[in-house]
Amino acid sequence: MTTTALPQTMTENGITYRLDEATQTYLPDWELPEQKPIGKYWLLRLDYLKKHRKATYQAMLLRGTLNAHLSDTDKTAHERLNVMLPRLAKSAGVTEKLKAENPMKWVGLMNTLKAQAEETVLDELIYC
Repeated sequence: MTTTALPQTMTENGITYRLDEATQTYLPDWELPEQKPIGKYWLLRLDYLKKHRKATYQAMLLRGTLNAHLSDTDKTAHERLNVMLPRLAKSAGVTEKLKAENPMKWVGLMNTLKAQAEETVLDELIYC
């Protein structure tokens, strides 16, 4: 009985496959882009896309653009919060003087302002 050696690679339908020696099966030879750290807004956007924008999610996944989109969204959300929060604090009169005189009031106001800024970011970047 003669056994023929399987080729190490093969291409079919524009996809290159490599032979897995252990299982003797062909697996797609895909290179995944380097993944950046996952953040809060990354996960929220991913969850939203999976549940409410399934076609967009699948298209991005197949094109390999999902991770870049999620990373950009997370980065943009953090940048927007970093810009919005000081502006909101200034307009609400939340100052370092208030922080020194009444820390509990300062914390309460800052938490309220952060929630407002985050609500805006979620509406404009995550759930759209």
